[in-house]
Amino acid sequence: MEEVNGDIIKRLRVNHMIRVREVRLVGEKGEQLGIMPLFQAQETARKYSLDLVEVAPNAEPPVCRLLDYGRFKYQQAKKEQEMKKGQKASLLREVRLRPKIGDHDFGAKARNTRKLLGNGAKVKVTIMFRGREITHPELGYKLLQRMVESLGTAAILERQAVLEGKRMNIILVPATTKSNPSEDIKEETKKKAKEEVKEARDAEN
Repeated sequence: MEEVNGDIIKRLRVNHMIRVREVRLVGEKGEQLGIMPLFQAQETARKYSLDLVEVAPNAEPPVCRLLDYGRFKYQQAKKEQEMKKGQKASLLREVRLRPKIGDHDFGAKARNTRKLLGNGAKVKVTIMFRGREITHPELGYKLLQRMVESLGTAAILERQAVLEGKRMNIILVPATTKSNPSEDIKEETKKKAKEEVKEARDAEN
């Protein structure tokens, strides 16, 4: 079977692949159905149009569960995708600029930054000073401000400009379009209230 959790690949036996005398059967909703011969568990699975999946092969007797195996695999794949998204969001990538960068190169750096943010990564934008360039930190501030403005609504400034030795940087995070949680709660409350009123009126009629 495919990947179930993390990077560990578990091979679970399903239906006719199960080779034991008896099993402890668990229902689709987690209810305990007891210990029974394998053929009986398989018949039960067929009766409910479900799959018999061996989830704990080392138990005594092995534990099998009634599942819609196709849906189970789909849900696991979605969980894996969500985990990967979370990992991407925790990444900190860096884009480096020089104080006298040309317009063409700046545009390329801005597009790369936008792409990284779009993939869910945090981005540190760093101005690298050389020699006496450090005597004009205002050039760095202006360039970082230009980067923020060029990204528009694609980025949120998480950390203001900081000068560290001969480097100046800011940290950007992806902008989200999620609505205000308090507004969501208000809307949900209103919706539930309307549903309750409708149910009360229906009951009266």
